[in-house]
Amino acid sequence: MKDIKRKLTIGAMTASFAGLLFQVTVATSPAQSNDAALIAKAKGIHSRVLKLDTHNDIEPSNFTPDCNYTMRLTTQVNLPKMVEGGMDVSFMIVYVGQGPLTPEGFDNAYRQAVAKFDAVHRFTEQIAPDNMGLALTPADVLALHKKNLRIAVIGVENGYPIGTDLKRVREFYDRGGRYMSLAHNGNSQLADSNTGETQGYLYNNGLSPLGRQVIAEMNRVGMMVDLSHPSKGANMEAMRLSQAPVIASHSGVRALADVSRNMDDEQLLALKKNGGVIQVVGFASYVKTDSKERVDALAKLREEFGVAQAGGRGGGGGGGGRGRGGAGDGAVPNARTCPVESADGTAPQGRGARGGAGRGRGNAALDALSPERRAEYDKRLAEIGAKFPPAGRANVKDFVNHIDYAVKLIGIDHVGISSDFDGGGGIDGWNSAAEAFNVTLELVRRGYGEEQIGKLWSGNLLRVWGEVEKVSQRLRKEKG
Repeated sequence: MKDIKRKLTIGAMTASFAGLLFQVTVATSPAQSNDAALIAKAKGIHSRVLKLDTHNDIEPSNFTPDCNYTMRLTTQVNLPKMVEGGMDVSFMIVYVGQGPLTPEGFDNAYRQAVAKFDAVHRFTEQIAPDNMGLALTPADVLALHKKNLRIAVIGVENGYPIGTDLKRVREFYDRGGRYMSLAHNGNSQLADSNTGETQGYLYNNGLSPLGRQVIAEMNRVGMMVDLSHPSKGANMEAMRLSQAPVIASHSGVRALADVSRNMDDEQLLALKKNGGVIQVVGFASYVKTDSKERVDALAKLREEFGVAQAGGRGGGGGGGGRGRGGAGDGAVPNARTCPVESADGTAPQGRGARGGAGRGRGNAALDALSPERRAEYDKRLAEIGAKFPPAGRANVKDFVNHIDYAVKLIGIDHVGISSDFDGGGGIDGWNSAAEAFNVTLELVRRGYGEEQIGKLWSGNLLRVWGEVEKVSQRLRKEKG
């Protein structure tokens, strides 16, 4: 009798466990299976499409024989991280911040620009020619990709370094520059900047006479016109004047993040008519911004206390720096420590160890407040935070929302992907080239197919680049 009871008890327990197991299996297995299938699908697509990022800032001190992108530096982009993330192409940026519109300012900017051009050539031709090649045409990109090489392309951010010499457009093209924006933050000699919305314009929210000539010369030599950073008026004028399609190498959608750097619907529709492409940027504070109420409250508080805004913009700062990395102001170059990433992903100790100098910096006006005033400022700041919480840092889902919006408004053929890595870019889930797969995965989750993802990652940009080349050939033939 005891044996019978024991068997019945064991049988009941077994049946109960089996039932529980069945319930668990039924409840979780389909979701897990579907997720695994989706990830596998995304991995397959990610491995097959050509992946291109149109905006990665650089620092020449990271392109030397002893310290370079063959190493896993703390930079968001380097060869090990490109390989890990499956990234194929990096547009390395010749960036110079806006300075005075004087002969001395132009000369200084020119020297900085040449140093960055030279750095890319040195890396691809002398330091790591077996790892990365420099592409000068879309055909070069495809040929180098077939050789299993990573690919560098050069873009120019801010036309300031050309000064007032129109011949430098051709010079920068001959040095490898394949796109150029006519302004950055601050009006240049060529165009008004997006910052003119608050700081004022030089050319009535448009291009200067020299800027119009530069557009024509860029069309002639075959250099893509970049709309990221100039003012809306300058961009609209550039699209009207350009005989070739244009690009926005790293911009967001203003309807989703109201930042002057981003493109509103009018600009996006004009871009579609022009045949160009917006490379949606994974820069946290261009992807997700604080509410208008919070922005207004913070602006009022700063004005009351005489404190200018410092650090990042919008809802969250990006990672990386603005291509200054290394020695920093006043540092001795040979005292710099090469910023090789440690096992935990941090930078080594020592002067200039970071891969890029961050945008954030101290606020002297805030530091100068008396203890009483600073306490009051902090109290009021906390009250604003409680009433209007910060948006929080943008993530990959927020980023793909921008892609979705642009695709629905202007079509899949006019949208691409960029990061602004090492220039402030980065979002949760895509903080370096090593995490590029997460973008593809989210696109697959949203229902994008392989052909569409291929267009977003590279196809559309390569198409525009090719059309710019054709326009150049036609214009030079017409001129004789």
